Amino acid sequence: MDDLTRFGVGTGVGGLGAGVGALLFGNNNDPYGDAAKYFNQIPGKTSPYFNPYINAGLNSLPTLTGQFNNLINDPAGVMNKVGAGYQESPGYQFQLKQGLNAANNAAAAGGMLGTPANQYNAASFATGLANQDYYNYLNHALGQYQLGVNGLNNINNMGYNASDTLAGIIGNSLMNQGNLAFSSAAAKNQAEGSEWGDIMGGIGTLAAFL
Repeated sequence: MDDLTRFGVGTGVGGLGAGVGALLFGNNNDPYGDAAKYFNQIPGKTSPYFNPYINAGLNSLPTLTGQFNNLINDPAGVMNKVGAGYQESPGYQFQLKQGLNAANNAAAAGGMLGTPANQYNAASFATGLANQDYYNYLNHALGQYQLGVNGLNNINNMGYNASDTLAGIIGNSLMNQGNLAFSSAAAKNQAEGSEWGDIMGGIGTLAAFL
């Protein structure tokens, strides 16, 4: 064993060479890059499952907003528009005929058939029956309209929830990548600091024997 080896100079030179080699040629391992390949796939892999609901929500929003504006700004106009589609129900004419026949029979039995009172009662009955039929239609039509508005609102809510969930997934993916990048950089800095320590230690050892 020569004197340089005996006093640790060989060890110092070895540490110096290893440190310089590590700094010059680096480490082929790239944990951040390897993991980022998978993180970067997350939005693309998950978005097809959410996009149909997001798009449906976006498409429903203008119509839903318009309907809400109409209900707030012109509720009578909404009712008139719904009522404009009124048609006599299938049972209206039957009820009208039955009711008028019964009224006329009663008037005839009392000797009142054809009198102004008989005509007034017949007209009142017909008007009342028509109003009842119209409001029955209106209530049914408004109920269907409400179902439509509620349906659009549900679709819009599904779209928002899908968008919110996808945004959370993307945000978590970016946060994980950021944390991994930070950890990778910190580990790299620590390793480089240790390597420089080996180099300086090796230089110190050499200097002591030169």
